[in-house]
Amino acid sequence: MFKRLRADINAAKLNDPAARSKFEIWLTYSGVKALSWHRYANFLYRIKLKLLARITSQFAKWLTGIEIHPAAKIAGGVFIDHGAGVVIGETAEIEEGVVIYQNVTLGGTGKEKGKRHPTIKKGAIISAGAKVLGGFTVGEYAKIGAGAVVLKEVPSYATVVGVPGRVVRIRGEKIADLEQEKRDPIVEEICSLREKVFELEEEIKKLQDR
Repeated sequence: MFKRLRADINAAKLNDPAARSKFEIWLTYSGVKALSWHRYANFLYRIKLKLLARITSQFAKWLTGIEIHPAAKIAGGVFIDHGAGVVIGETAEIEEGVVIYQNVTLGGTGKEKGKRHPTIKKGAIISAGAKVLGGFTVGEYAKIGAGAVVLKEVPSYATVVGVPGRVVRIRGEKIADLEQEKRDPIVEEICSLREKVFELEEEIKKLQDR
């Protein structure tokens, strides 16, 4: 547990330019505190004290504003920056070097059983407000843009933006036209329906003129 705490503090020092010292990080960073409480809750969960584990996780949520299910698997060296509103589900798995910003949800899409929360691989970045929903994998060093809603697997080194999330770059190379991604399918469907209405009106006029 202490080894992982040191790794979490080192990750915060590495990723936050505002961090002045490791002591300050340990004393004041809500992400580090939330992860420390989670390690304890996870230990209780694994030894079948599940009610006590849930109570511990809810206390940590009240204390830090970060909700982590006690069954979630989180490696050492994860950094939760700011952290307010972060939610991490029961079957989520997070590897070392991952950076998570505020209001991120690593959740499910319904009441399905089994693996229903994402696996976040080494070095991935989940930006503020992103929602990663489902039991798929976000690959190593992938970047999820702010506010993105990701519903399917993300390759390693990919950059994902938008709602729903679209892969726009892999290893820095552009693979999608963002202007095309901005098209609204609902608006396109409405335009298509309007054209059909116009066609029907023309047919009706022809029938009336006969």
